[in-house]
Amino acid sequence: MALENLIAGPACTEDDCPQIGLATDGMVDVQGYIQSQITTPDGEAVVRIPAELIMEAARALGRQ
Repeated sequence: MALENLIAGPACTEDDCPQIGLATDGMVDVQGYIQSQITTPDGEAVVRIPAELIMEAARALGRQ
């Protein structure tokens, strides 16, 4: 599945920082810091990203 990067965190130079991407199937993928103290079902994870990335991604999706 291809992923179009919508927005990445400030000072991001590699794929090792919080980012939000749009997959070819229309789903949104979020890369962030895993919150291991929160229990989730198998195959799921809670990640933490800066709130401004959500706002910037929403604006980017609105331009498409």
